[in-house]
Amino acid sequence: MTTTQAAPQQQTATPATIGPRIEVFGPAIPRSAEILTPEALEFLTELHRRFAGIRHERLADRQRRRYEIGNGRDPKFRADTQHIRDDAEWRVAGPGPGLEDRRVEITGPTDPKMTVNALNSGAKVWLADQEDATSPTWHNVIGGQLSLFDAIRDQLEYTSPEGKEYRVTAEQTPTIVMRPRGWHLVEKHIRYVDAHGQSGAASGSLVDFGLYAFHNARELVARGRGPYFYIAKLESSEEAKLWDDIFTYTEQVLGLEHGTIRATVLIETLPAAFEMEEILYVMRDHIAGLNAGRWDYIFSIIKNYRGRGARFVLPDRSEVTMTVPFMRAYTELLVKTAHKRGAHAIGGMSAFIPNRRDPEITRRAEEKVRADKNREANDGFDGTWVAHPDLIPVARAEFDAVLGDRPNQVDRQRDDVEVTAAQLLDVHIGRDVTEAGVRENISIGIRYIEAWLRGIGAAAIDNLMEDAATAEISRSQIWQWIHQDQSTAEGTRITREWVQELVRETVAGFDRFPGDRYDDATELFEDVSLGDNFPTFLTVPAYSRYLVDL
Repeated sequence: MTTTQAAPQQQTATPATIGPRIEVFGPAIPRSAEILTPEALEFLTELHRRFAGIRHERLADRQRRRYEIGNGRDPKFRADTQHIRDDAEWRVAGPGPGLEDRRVEITGPTDPKMTVNALNSGAKVWLADQEDATSPTWHNVIGGQLSLFDAIRDQLEYTSPEGKEYRVTAEQTPTIVMRPRGWHLVEKHIRYVDAHGQSGAASGSLVDFGLYAFHNARELVARGRGPYFYIAKLESSEEAKLWDDIFTYTEQVLGLEHGTIRATVLIETLPAAFEMEEILYVMRDHIAGLNAGRWDYIFSIIKNYRGRGARFVLPDRSEVTMTVPFMRAYTELLVKTAHKRGAHAIGGMSAFIPNRRDPEITRRAEEKVRADKNREANDGFDGTWVAHPDLIPVARAEFDAVLGDRPNQVDRQRDDVEVTAAQLLDVHIGRDVTEAGVRENISIGIRYIEAWLRGIGAAAIDNLMEDAATAEISRSQIWQWIHQDQSTAEGTRITREWVQELVRETVAGFDRFPGDRYDDATELFEDVSLGDNFPTFLTVPAYSRYLVDL
């Protein structure tokens, strides 16, 4: 490997050395030296040397594809990979140790308190989320790695500022599946300098994956589990192949048997829905399953078709349920495709959460979640997500009723399902945009961004669990409704000026508190929802503008 240069406790890099290297600019964090070791940074350097250039090529491919869709070229099932779909013989690696039964998975950020709660939750799997449920402050990025490092070694303890102690007490803890950031995100507290002296922000994906794998892969194997990952935001099998190459290289460096690493890929973008079999194929030695990432999938449809006319306009967010035809087509195809190749199909997260102080809110949340999980289990899904520990028994009961003692239902082939490209693209729902829907998007969008700017990546808002994906839907719908000249059911034309009035009215009604970030959140929300240009992700300008001080 190549030489690295690190300055994990200072704000400016040390003088350059010859050869590729990693430079760390993040401020001092207790115990960060345990994560940012010279050996770990050497591994990050080599990951960037080998794979950063290909990452940039894949991101350029995304931009071209988005341009083509925006100009009338719809995605379709690929002709050049027809032979992969027609070959009935190949199968994927399937679950690794501890992933055989995934009937209920809990999702959440990786701060110490949430890590302890997840490990005590009784779920089969914990999605340890460094992506949409984590605000990527430097403290959260490195602190999350420390939480996972300690949790894997049974040494995690946490005492809150109020003095409450958190300890892992469960006899059996969930299998950890870590979700690194998507290919589009960078880590600006770490820079990669190539052999020619050119430097740039490190890949958030490679930083999250690399630090976790380097420190924990061998320890996990020794404990009878393995290094498992949720892979987010993929848009093509070529992007999946890049991850597979990274897995293979990592196994070689760390002395792991080929196929030890297992991935579950979120199908949460419209282009990926047309390449599910191809994604499984290129990752066949390392893939355990596919997940229906419903909220990002809706966002992806809005993003790609935002300028294609009124027939691609979706109504209020609350009306875009899992039972509308295009969402049914997407999830049915996912189950059929996964099971055909021996992979798990994991359902998505219902946003409803209980309120321990309000029994009626809890009753309604449980009713909604029960119906959602009943549909998933009977459709053939092998497991599902929840965002709150109190919902685990509700979800588990629905999957227990279908699975019984079986760990999964991969053997259930959905040969009855036939999904066409037209069905995936038919987003007509037949409902109106309402003023209440516009107001809800404004309120949720600003409140979530405000929490995100304070380092909170998953926020309970109006008894719903909101993360970056749901905030993306809120702001992108506003943008599309304005640019497609929509009017509400009440007859009000949705204009930039009207939305600005509603923003001012909404913010005036918030309960302000010392240190809140509502002013910044409002400014950002207006930029990403009312501007002429459409940022591909709101977290990109938010991160550069507010979370990085270099």
